[in-house]
Amino acid sequence: MKYVTGIFAALLAVLLLFMYPLYEQARSQDKIANIVVQGAAMHFIDSARTKGYITPKMYEEFNAQLAATGNQYEVELEHLHKQVSPDYGDPANSVTFQHSFTAYYSGFYNQQILAVLFPDSTLPSNDPGRRYTMQVGDYIGIQMTNKNRTAATQLWDFLMSDNTTENSTVLMNYEGMVLHEDY
Repeated sequence: MKYVTGIFAALLAVLLLFMYPLYEQARSQDKIANIVVQGAAMHFIDSARTKGYITPKMYEEFNAQLAATGNQYEVELEHLHKQVSPDYGDPANSVTFQHSFTAYYSGFYNQQILAVLFPDSTLPSNDPGRRYTMQVGDYIGIQMTNKNRTAATQLWDFLMSDNTTENSTVLMNYEGMVLHEDY
């Protein structure tokens, strides 16, 4: 019985002296990655909001900042284009105008945005045709999650003998209204 207690005490000492500090270090790396991701996303979206457009260079710089964290991310861009429609009692008769308007938003997502930024042509990256433009009053947003299992997640699963922890330890949502239209 003494040997079992000694072995148990040795295993507990190894866990407390080595594994837990290693886990805490990995968790702090996740926190730092989260701060970098938040800063990069806020800078990217705020730049798009102030300029009224996104260029390939802006998007590539944003991706380079994300790559510096060592994680892989799923990035979802969303552009909501504001449109206004007059209200009619009878849409076929312009005399029935109700003296009001209805605003609605058309959504554009990664597929449409990236097709403008990176077309299947040989246009140079600074060509105005590769600029995704927006208008004042539109909304631009980003949603991000990491796709890989970070070191902290892997260590936690090892320590708890669990393999059900979700991969997403870095999450980011940020959006805002377009303020300017620079050309």
